[in-house]
Amino acid sequence: MKNRKLKFGIGIAIILAVVAWEAIAGFQQSKTYYVTVSELTSGKVARQRVRVGGVIAPDSIERRGGKVTFRLAQDALVIPVTYVGNDTLPDTFVGGAQAIIEGDFAPDGTFRAQNIQAKCASKYQAAPKYQGQPEKPQKVAGMGSGQ
Repeated sequence: MKNRKLKFGIGIAIILAVVAWEAIAGFQQSKTYYVTVSELTSGKVARQRVRVGGVIAPDSIERRGGKVTFRLAQDALVIPVTYVGNDTLPDTFVGGAQAIIEGDFAPDGTFRAQNIQAKCASKYQAAPKYQGQPEKPQKVAGMGSGQ
């Protein structure tokens, strides 16, 4: 009876150890360090799979067949990006939008993206006021309380 409980306990411990190992290994594979364009161009980042955030340079997007090229900028620094993939690019993928690209930075200074995420910088901002628009509503002559 005691031998049976010991075997059962060892079996459960092995199963729990394997599940924990798989969870840790999956987490390690899914995390990718996020860098800026300046960190990437400075050479501080190892040439490996990396995520880079920046702004899509205006008027830099070129589509040719299934290939999309554009420039990702931060301040005065710019890196050329090439994306060849089957995934549909987001609607917010336009010049001036913030983007996060994931892929490999080649020794020749180009970035080969496998995933692209883009968001519109103005999406969550208040609508701009038009020039000459009054701050408060004004009464129109001839309407209202007996004028």
